[in-house]
Amino acid sequence: MSEHTAPAAPPAPDGEAVVTVTKLVAGYLPGVNILNGCSIEARKGELIGIIGPNGAGKSTLLKAMFGLVKVHSGSVVVRGQDLTGLKANKLVTRGLGFVPQNNNVFTTLTIEENMQMGMFQRPKAFKERWDFVTELFPELGKRRAQRAGSLSGGERQMVAMGRALMMDPAVLLLDEPSAGLSPVKQDETFLRVHEINRAGVSVIMVEQNARRCLQICDRGYVLDQGRDAYTGTGRELLKDPKVIQLYLGTLADTVEGQPAEGQPAASQAAEGHTVEGQAAQGHEGGGPGKAAGQAD
Repeated sequence: MSEHTAPAAPPAPDGEAVVTVTKLVAGYLPGVNILNGCSIEARKGELIGIIGPNGAGKSTLLKAMFGLVKVHSGSVVVRGQDLTGLKANKLVTRGLGFVPQNNNVFTTLTIEENMQMGMFQRPKAFKERWDFVTELFPELGKRRAQRAGSLSGGERQMVAMGRALMMDPAVLLLDEPSAGLSPVKQDETFLRVHEINRAGVSVIMVEQNARRCLQICDRGYVLDQGRDAYTGTGRELLKDPKVIQLYLGTLADTVEGQPAEGQPAASQAAEGHTVEGQAAQGHEGGGPGKAAGQAD
């Protein structure tokens, strides 16, 4: 495999593609593209992992898919519908869910009220979806009256995932769900992601903990300079010498807090432009995810 050229993806699980992103070009400012022709695909029941160096465009890809970053060209197709450029409140009704990395819960609301916010476009289906989410995450049901602001980081991630699942998405986009968590809490978070996927939800997860991500995903994509540089099954990428040399060594050392030594420098394409975007699940007023927008 050669850098910046993604070979044909390995066979995916049977079923039609639920999400197809084709040659996406997107960025926060006019004339400054962060994504430069990125293409990915997720089929029904797949868990897709997206890794790469800082500044590669990983988080920007999810935000562009979810209507939070301007798409200049390319397309985002979900269940056969071209949803390129639609706003977040429209996308959640078309089968796309998103959990941003930061500010992803309504801290002054209870757990149950957070779930209600996730269902404000379909309030009559609340009980059905509440039962589904609390079956996945029983702790949410037990603590339904507790304010989200009093929860730990890992517990807030669980609330954010639960709220995103309330609209019954075909695909759930997760932006670095393990960021800032202790190793134990990271493991718990990856277990929750796996449980969501087992429940029938396709998942596309951006993750800086590259090795752990590839261990649990069906297929992975390595992004570099805004393009899909490598793709394969998680196991294939874990064993690929070039991926190990260029990405896994550096990223694994970074996760463990150790500087990488003797590793080739991967791209550090600057993505430090700030944009005000609303990442709340279908909520374009105040709330979680409002001040995100810093790239990867």
